Amino acid sequence: MQILYAGKAHPQDEPGKSLIRRVVENASKFSNDSLRVVYLENYAWDLGAMLTAGVDVWVNTPRRPYEASGTSGMKAALNGVPSLSILDGWWIEGCIEGVTGWAIEDGANDADEAESLYRKLQSAVVPLYRESQEKWGRMMRTTVAFNGSYFNTDRMVRQYTRNAYYPGVLVEKHRAKVTEEEASLAR
Repeated sequence: MQILYAGKAHPQDEPGKSLIRRVVENASKFSNDSLRVVYLENYAWDLGAMLTAGVDVWVNTPRRPYEASGTSGMKAALNGVPSLSILDGWWIEGCIEGVTGWAIEDGANDADEAESLYRKLQSAVVPLYRESQEKWGRMMRTTVAFNGSYFNTDRMVRQYTRNAYYPGVLVEKHRAKVTEEEASLAR
């Protein structure tokens, strides 16, 4: 098994930079013949594209409610990659437990959420991956079918345009429909 860490802390994000240093320091401690832990430096678009196309599970552990949107998980879904993530950002809508991936249950603190992550890996993700390539393949296909078809730029632009730029049009259409229904009931 191989665990790849990738990411970049903002230059002023001292806790984020500290976390990355700990990952790098501990990677060699945990790596052995059956597990390899690697941190990939200089995360950028090109590395992100390679990762989303070449991983088996997309693990995302943002702190709620700070996930901006989760576009990396959406890109992974377009490549048939199920997610294992905190329910934040897009994953609140995209998670169909055991169908498109898995949710990491909310915890009172980081340690509780880490325990939830490990429990989910041990009880659901790893057994499915190792024991049933057919079911894993089905999950990959449903991930593309459900999340890949819905969480995309085309739908996003249409929804943002409708909701942000033309909300008055929607309100007027709704009022006209309600008025029409009321008129038909009065007859």
